[in-house]
Formats: sequence, C-alpha cells, structure tokens
Amino acid sequence: MAGADSTAGAAPSGAAPAGAPTDVPTAATPLRAAVAAVRRSKVATAAVFVLLFVILSSFAAPLWADNVAKTGPFTNHLTDTIQQGGETVNVVSLDGIPIGPTFQGRYFLGADNSGRDLMVRLLYGGRNSLFIAFVAMSVCLLVGGALGILAGYFRGWVDAVISRGLDVLWATPVLLLGIALGVATALGGLNLGFVKISGDSLWLPALIIGVVNIVYVARPIRGAVLSLRERPFVEAARSQGFGSARIMRREILPNLLTSFLVLGPIVIAQTVAYEAALSFLGAGVQRPNPSWGTLIADGTKVLVSAPHLALVTGAVLAVTVLALNLIGDTVREALDPRGVVTGPEAPGR
Repeated sequence: MAGADSTAGAAPSGAAPAGAPTDVPTAATPLRAAVAAVRRSKVATAAVFVLLFVILSSFAAPLWADNVAKTGPFTNHLTDTIQQGGETVNVVSLDGIPIGPTFQGRYFLGADNSGRDLMVRLLYGGRNSLFIAFVAMSVCLLVGGALGILAGYFRGWVDAVISRGLDVLWATPVLLLGIALGVATALGGLNLGFVKISGDSLWLPALIIGVVNIVYVARPIRGAVLSLRERPFVEAARSQGFGSARIMRREILPNLLTSFLVLGPIVIAQTVAYEAALSFLGAGVQRPNPSWGTLIADGTKVLVSAPHLALVTGAVLAVTVLALNLIGDTVREALDPRGVVTGPEAPGR
C-alpha cells in the first residue's frame, strides 16, 4: 500500500448543497450502480446466492439442532451409538475415531472427536464467525471512517496525530497484533472501566479484529476527504458560514458512500478470514464456543483418521470468503474502476 497522500478523491455521490454543481449524482446512485453491477454479473449473482445460503443456514442453526439433529452444539455423545446400514455403530469408536458423514438427520456431516454433531457445530460456528465478521466490519467502517474524515478535513496537527497512530498499526503485522491482543485478553477479558467484556465473549475478538484493521479504511477515506474538502460545493458551504461538523456530516459524508460501498465487501471478507485464523491459533473464539477457526483447529488433530472435520469446515470457509471477494470485486469494478479507493490503499498486508 502506498502512502495515503497518493490516494485520489472519490467522485461525489451525495446530494448537492446550495451553490454546488447540479450534475452531482444523488446519494442513492452508487448503491443502485452496485446492485445493477452484481445483477449483470452471473458470477457475482451466484456468489450472492451462495453467501445468502451460508448466512441463512447459519442463523437457522437452532432449527436444525432442535428438529433434525436432536442435539445441541455442546452435547457430547462419546458412548452413544446410531443405526447405519442396518448395523449399530459407535459415534466415537474405541480407538477415538469419530463417525463420518451419514447424510441423515443425525450426524449429517459426521461427529467430532468428542461425539458432537459436526453439522450442528458447523452451523453454530457459522453464526459466531459471521457475527464477529459483521461487528468487526462495522467497527472498521465507523472508527476508521471517522478517523479518516477528521484527518482529511482538518489536516494540520489533527492529521499528524491520527496519521502517526495509523502508521504504528500499519507497521505491525495485523495477524501478530491480533494474536497478541487476543492472548492478552483471553483470560481476564477487557475492562475499560465503563465497559467490561469477558474473555469468552464473542464481542472481544470482534472488537480486536475491528480495531487492528481500521487502518485499511482510515487511510483511503482520508485520501478521499483531502480531495473532497477542496471541491466547490464544500467551499460554497463554508462561504455560507456552515461549521465544520455540519460540513463533514452533510457535505463530506454523503460523498463517501461510494468509498464505503467499495471497502465494505473487501473488509468483511478479510474479517471472516482473520477470525478463522485467530480462532485457529487460540486467540479468537474460546472453546467450547464453536467457530469455523476452532472447528478447523480441532479437525487438524485427527486429520488422518477423520479428515472430514477439517475439510468440510475449510471448504465452507473458503467458499464464503471467495463469494465475498467476488462480490467485492464486482462492486469495485463498477464504482471504482480506476482503483481510486482500493488501488494504492487496498486492504491487505
């Protein structure tokens, strides 16, 4: 990623204030353009359906667990047996090998080495992973966007302080920083005085992932605001005596809709992958809570005897991230063909 100063401004997309050019598109135009671009692309449309299927399936986890599998995500069945092919089969053999996929109601995708239904764990893990990813994306867009707007609009010492703080985050490998914060808060949780989060809460990895990734949003937004603040419609608002807060809220922010639409799918794809990586390494979701990362980590322990544990979850994770990236690429090509937002400031280290 190049320096933030190399980022060009995004084209205005908000409603024009008094004195602004009349050819400025309305605030809804970028969203309509993004939806139209996705609908035109067969690949992106298929990605949307895949993503919706994953999301709806994950949030329907209680329905599957209660009505089909008849078990919960934490219930062990080490000594249980089931009927398969007319024979009685142990859920977990005497050698500690869990049963493979039955493609029936119970143990549809098999069991893990504790006898827990993998399908149930996978669905509940998807709920947790997607919840963390969406919260982390929201933190990235809200905090990173606010910092980028403040730095780009005020410049001077405000820009210097924010930019130096972002440089510190930028210089630190995001995965190592996330691991350090996750391990440090895993036992005692996070206590900021006005808010306390327990170490096993899903909010903790969500906030950690969101905070360590704000630089990916703040720097391109800052570059866009540096250009927008010099546009005639902003100068017209200043000449009418409007304050900085109103100008940023009414003139700058609506014109950043394109940037946020471009960055959103890219950031959420990264947060899904980061959550899985942190949970895999024990610095994210804490056991026994399921997530795609913890399920893959558990599967690697019996990769030879029960490869389905890691392969099924890994395939779902890969398909989800791929679908998000395909949607993000389509939106970027439609709204940011010159790479203004995601070119030199593209997320990824």
